[in-house]
Amino acid sequence: MRTELAGMGFGVEELAGARELVGRHVPPTPQYPWPLLAERYRAEVWVKHENHTPTGSFKVRGGLVLVARLRAARPEITGIVSATRGNHGQSLAFAGRAHGLSVTIVVPEHNSVEKNAAMRAFGAELVVVGRDFQAAREHAEVLGAGGGRFVVPSFHRDLVLGVATYAAELFAATGPLDAIYVPVGMGSGICGLIAVRDLLGYSTEIIGVVAENAPAMARSFAARRAVSTEEAATFVDGVACRVPDPDAVAAIVAGAARVIALSEDEAAEAMRLMYASTHNVAEPAGALALAGLERERAEMAGRRVAVIHSGANVDSDRLATVLTGATPRP
Repeated sequence: MRTELAGMGFGVEELAGARELVGRHVPPTPQYPWPLLAERYRAEVWVKHENHTPTGSFKVRGGLVLVARLRAARPEITGIVSATRGNHGQSLAFAGRAHGLSVTIVVPEHNSVEKNAAMRAFGAELVVVGRDFQAAREHAEVLGAGGGRFVVPSFHRDLVLGVATYAAELFAATGPLDAIYVPVGMGSGICGLIAVRDLLGYSTEIIGVVAENAPAMARSFAARRAVSTEEAATFVDGVACRVPDPDAVAAIVAGAARVIALSEDEAAEAMRLMYASTHNVAEPAGALALAGLERERAEMAGRRVAVIHSGANVDSDRLATVLTGATPRP
């Protein structure tokens, strides 16, 4: 049985501790085997509803674990700084408020208006800089160069440990699964799934899903090393990353079955399908796992499958565009 995540090394007891810590603030989210999805795919299809957390996204789990551990290990830290397209920033704002840390979040220009509002509501100070996530990420590092503040990366062992708690909940409810589809941005969600699958000794295939217009992680998986891109122009903002983390790539290469890239139209169609089949709103990245299952529906017939609904934080105008049958521009 494999019990470590590509050198990050957490085991059963540490995962149990993370579940207890997360559980102080976030109740377990549901997972349902939706009958309309079963009919469509001729398979048992579970949806893990991470859209039901207090921030509307799985990311809050990682923020809570990282900030709690940071407070314990480095009590001199007075604040944290990070970059985001929205869900990571809400996670840190939520966790920072819970643990008494100031939070500064850098977002790119033209970021989601409603995600920005949510981060401010959770107590974060927002700084708007750069054309995309990578530019915001680089500016966050500059802001954190002064004393007293910790720069939180988008991929970190404690973030993976925290979000792995949703994987533990899912497997506790379903037992072994044949396959799980999961959206991939910087990689904490898929790496948490890999870690828990390996701890349990299951043979579940874990399939990462990215947007064709933000293909860095798919190219990295194919090359078995981190491969950056010049652009990540997708309306699927939760996966709009162009510079992968090498540790994340190593873990995904070691533990995922494949990483597939889907079109903007496929992502939009999956948002509509998620709503029609479950009456849950999905942000573009939140529906991407279902889009992956749709792409591979023939291969999954007759199997036990799960898709990760990673979040529901989509601006209302963008959602309206999708529900009328169109695909938003990046």
